[in-house]
Amino acid sequence: MTNETSLYPAALNGRPANVADLIPLAFAGFAHFTAIQVRDRKIRGLDLHLKRLNNASLAFFGHALPDEDLRAHIRQAIDAGPADQSLTVTVFSPHGEFTPDSMDVEPAVLVRTAAPSNGPTGPLRLAVVEHERPLANFKHVGESGKTYYLHQAARDGFDDAAFIDRHGRLSEATIWNLVFWDGEAVIWPKAEMLTGTMMGTVQRQLERLGVPQHHEEITLSRLKGFSGAAVMNSWTPGIAVSAIGATAMPEAKAFPDLLHQAHAAEPAESVS
Repeated sequence: MTNETSLYPAALNGRPANVADLIPLAFAGFAHFTAIQVRDRKIRGLDLHLKRLNNASLAFFGHALPDEDLRAHIRQAIDAGPADQSLTVTVFSPHGEFTPDSMDVEPAVLVRTAAPSNGPTGPLRLAVVEHERPLANFKHVGESGKTYYLHQAARDGFDDAAFIDRHGRLSEATIWNLVFWDGEAVIWPKAEMLTGTMMGTVQRQLERLGVPQHHEEITLSRLKGFSGAAVMNSWTPGIAVSAIGATAMPEAKAFPDLLHQAHAAEPAESVS
């Protein structure tokens, strides 16, 4: 029998992580991360993942690791596991949280791997929740609200939850970026939110393909004017959304297909 744990190891600063290393992380809430899907030992949008880690490290710790160090950690994890896998790079202060000692220090890096994922098949029905993630432009840990609102949505018969801010604008979903289609152009919400790495790769490839894109404030009253909606994250460039709150969204299979086409056009890179 295959030992799945041995297939997907975790490494801390480039060495195998042991229990003593991981115990402090079990309760760590001051850290940031990026989630990556590896296929055939290659990554799409690697530059966006590195930029995300760099920007968040400077904001959180006042110090960012060189890209070549991060690449080395990622390459080590890829080389040690299967050709296809999920990979998470978490950056944190070795001095913990709730202390000024975590400022202006070189952060530590935990790389953990798991089985590859393509996300749910969909379509998804999203409940609407008034919520604004703290430090929304960073992908950080310690956000219990995302799972809490997912649970509440499931109890109410939905698949997941979309967030609406104090100004009545849709921003993002629990672990997803939202995206809409008006029949001619791709519409991205204009609000405080995380710019996902999948979002970034899709945007630049849509631009290359000549597909119009706009950033607009999207309220619930505008939803009936769209021809389709989808969510995306590191798992997938597009899963159709069939309802947002009480509003049914039209089925537009061509829209998720377009998002997948854009993602497929992004070159897959070997990590060197």
